[in-house]
Amino acid sequence: MTANNLFLVLLELARLAIMEGLTGEKLIDRQAYLQKYPELAQKQAVFVTLNKKREAGKPTLRGCIGSIIPTRSLIDDVIYNAKAAAFDDPRFPPLTPDEFKDIQIEISLLSIPEKLEYSDTEDLRHKIIPGKHGVILRLAGKQATFLPQVWEDLPDFDTFFQHLCLKAGLPGNCLEYHPEIWTYTVKKIEEDE
Repeated sequence: MTANNLFLVLLELARLAIMEGLTGEKLIDRQAYLQKYPELAQKQAVFVTLNKKREAGKPTLRGCIGSIIPTRSLIDDVIYNAKAAAFDDPRFPPLTPDEFKDIQIEISLLSIPEKLEYSDTEDLRHKIIPGKHGVILRLAGKQATFLPQVWEDLPDFDTFFQHLCLKAGLPGNCLEYHPEIWTYTVKKIEEDE
């Protein structure tokens, strides 16, 4: 199967998974999908992002949940994270059937994260590639991640890391404490408007 076909199947699965959550009906025949698309059985970490379409301007975030490390099959990770993004993102109330018609789904397939060794913030500044790197920040038992797409809204290194520190529940200047940094890349696709 081509990468484009795979992404179309993943978008279909994500939409069906959310419809299952909204209707309570079983809409996904997991075995049929696996038989037709064996690639769906491979372990893969996935993020599912839901954006609310707007008449004019950029869509707004409506939910985003994912896995950083591949622990489930691709089919299971997409189904689980699509439902979680729709109904369990703590930043938003559960998605309603009325809202669903205005939702655009984006799926990101993550590479395996790699630890980034750096000596200080300036060294980190030179090693991070905005727009390419997704970043995981870990410090004092707390952790947060931003997908590479977040660079579109926070293109400045300092602002990006300040928000990432805050997302982890740490002070905005947490880079001063030399947190562990891991990076990854994504392949993403989103539904056409």
